[in-house]
Amino acid sequence: MTTFDEREQAFEAKFAHDQEVEFKAHARRDRLLGLWAAERMGLSPESAEQYAAVLVRADVGRSGEDDVARKVIQDLAASNVAVPEAVLHQKMDELLAQAREQIRSGL
Repeated sequence: MTTFDEREQAFEAKFAHDQEVEFKAHARRDRLLGLWAAERMGLSPESAEQYAAVLVRADVGRSGEDDVARKVIQDLAASNVAVPEAVLHQKMDELLAQAREQIRSGL
């Protein structure tokens, strides 16, 4: 095997690893977002965990985060909790950074 082939394989392995980590970070972000939203809706801890799991399942297999944001905004509105879309997206960005850090830290 040539050095070029070895580099190519290493690059492909790193890319696959990075994609897996990013997938996990988005799933964790969605869970954290679900818990954050559930707290604002006044859900019990058990219901909050269930709601967070629903959000994770809603985002798996879909590209983008608009579906999750739309669902959270609708659910918050149904509970008479007003959260502007810009605020929600900012919170999603914060939680994604937190999720990435948790994964890097092995939490």
